[in-house]
Amino acid sequence: MKANNSYLPRLIDEEIREKLSFFGAVSIDGCKWCGKSTTAEQFAKSTIKLQDPANASMIEAAKSQPDIVLNGDKPRLIDEWQDFPEIWDAIRTDIDDKKLSGQYLLTGSSTPRKATPKHSGAGRIATVKMRPMSLYESGDSSGEVSLKTLFETPKTIRGSASLRLENLAYLCARGGWPESVIKKPKNPTKIAREYLEAITEREGSFKELDYYSPGRMRALLRSLARGVSEPARLSTVTKDIAENTGAILSDATVSNYVSILEKIHIIDDIEAWSPLLRSKTEIRTGKKRNLVDPSLAVAALYASENDLTKDFNSFGLIFESLAMRDLKIYSESLEGNLFYYRDKNGLECDAIVHLIDGSWGAFEVKLGDDIDTLNEASKTLLKLESLINSNKMPRPSFLAILSGSAKYAYRRKDGVYIVPIGCLKP
Repeated sequence: MKANNSYLPRLIDEEIREKLSFFGAVSIDGCKWCGKSTTAEQFAKSTIKLQDPANASMIEAAKSQPDIVLNGDKPRLIDEWQDFPEIWDAIRTDIDDKKLSGQYLLTGSSTPRKATPKHSGAGRIATVKMRPMSLYESGDSSGEVSLKTLFETPKTIRGSASLRLENLAYLCARGGWPESVIKKPKNPTKIAREYLEAITEREGSFKELDYYSPGRMRALLRSLARGVSEPARLSTVTKDIAENTGAILSDATVSNYVSILEKIHIIDDIEAWSPLLRSKTEIRTGKKRNLVDPSLAVAALYASENDLTKDFNSFGLIFESLAMRDLKIYSESLEGNLFYYRDKNGLECDAIVHLIDGSWGAFEVKLGDDIDTLNEASKTLLKLESLINSNKMPRPSFLAILSGSAKYAYRRKDGVYIVPIGCLKP
């Protein structure tokens, strides 16, 4: 990896380094502006940017002979490869022929829209998912409490955070965009608003849609923002678009819009968790809606950090979205996955971190830290634990409340951990 004093390290750096040592190529997938190219450049010895007009002649020649773009020092970075999906197959063939690891890095902000690769690349091309920066990566979390350590069920934890509600509102509005983290704009929503404008007006993937309208897409994004951290219901989104634009769209049309947002990595929903329970309680299996960064929800609602502090209901949902972003990044860095739990009796747990070895831990996410809020959250976690059939699956390694405004990390007498989000790291 190159020495670069201006580069802000990312948690996926180690995963990229490890996969380059095993696979012929690594594909870094994620939304635009999250830092994929900058991170890939730390590992690359040569680069070709397929959206750069200066490379037009090479790309034109490569339409007949795709392997032209593969010439260069290795590892070679091929930026925004999805605009030219034939390159994927050329790379796969080259890896098969040379049988060398660490040859290529690919970055992409969407899945190919013109054509799809003929081969999956399995065993040759590894994939890494990248998101905007977590609070630990941006330097807004001290990292005194480790998620990995929580899985060891420590008797005590220690840490302190100084994030107030106005700080949290700023972080939600700013998001984890590296450009915002580095430049600290006076208007923290600036990058997110520019982002939404760029995708609604100029995102090429929307050309796939019949009768595409930027206005309808804005209405769709507002609806998704209102429903962030809530069950993902397509009918609710369809109704919202009708109320805001007067456009009567079918569920199928709205589904197509949503599908494109998933393809360009804007939607980042949370899947439901299905544990083994003592009773026959029915578990709800629908997704919980989330966007890849909380700032997109703030921007879609035309809100500011000041607006959040005046509407604590919306603030709480958007803060939960921020927490889900960070927990996804942290859990995946530990080779785990993030889920949520909900059953027919109304019991819901905001986040379940499930590791590859079968161990798991549960979080309730709370913006505040008053004693009544903490007690209710603790009851939810302990109730969930009581439902688990411990003869068929392990008991939770930890139960924790991830708080926005808590000042100190500690373990309650009932065994539930209080973890300020400004203390957490993988």
